[in-house]
Amino acid sequence: MSASLSPQDAAAVARRALPLLDLTDLSDAATAAAADDLCGKARASGVVAVCVWPDFVAGCARALRDSGVRVATVINFPQGGDDVARSVADTRATLADGADEIDLVLPYRALMRGEEEGARAMVAAVREACAGRLLKVILETGELESPALIARASRLSLEAGADFIKTSTGKTPVSATLPAAEIMLNTIRACTEHPAGLKVSGGLRRVEDAGAYLALADRAMGPDWVSPSTFRIGASALHAELVRALEAAP
Repeated sequence: MSASLSPQDAAAVARRALPLLDLTDLSDAATAAAADDLCGKARASGVVAVCVWPDFVAGCARALRDSGVRVATVINFPQGGDDVARSVADTRATLADGADEIDLVLPYRALMRGEEEGARAMVAAVREACAGRLLKVILETGELESPALIARASRLSLEAGADFIKTSTGKTPVSATLPAAEIMLNTIRACTEHPAGLKVSGGLRRVEDAGAYLALADRAMGPDWVSPSTFRIGASALHAELVRALEAAP
């Protein structure tokens, strides 16, 4: 995404990015032991949240009690199906287990078919079920492809109550891209009646990747906009790179 950074610049990016990280394990081979290890890394490094499969929410909530690290989980993931009742039930169950944040996959295929109201109904129903907890809506921008459709999905999700819009599940051939993130930021900026944030996820592995998205957010939203309440990075491998950059700083 960008040229290599000097050690000083890499450390500066790492200092900004680490507190914005949703440290993530949504691999097919995820285990309770791996989730516990993830929580240990989160406690040690000051990330904002962990993001895990629903089965591991209760264990993470226990492990992170009183740490300040939030527990996020995924709903309707990764397929982005149309079953509103199932998504609502799953949301309520994970909140009961201790989830602080819900990352919901938008029924993006329905949107692509022109079934906009079905997609909107999913977001609105899960918004209501969240009972004040943070809701991030995953647009799956690599599948939507069209700038107009990405903008429409962004606007629809915000209008239905999303606190964040998120680029990707990380489970498709194309995940986060700078052009898609720019469209999403522009939509957030235009939607003044409902302040919201952006989460970029899928394919961010280098400090330079984080730096490119932070620079984009600074340009689009202003240098004081980025914070854990407005900007998140969903990643796993990136965490180690950020820690290494801080350790290598002169």
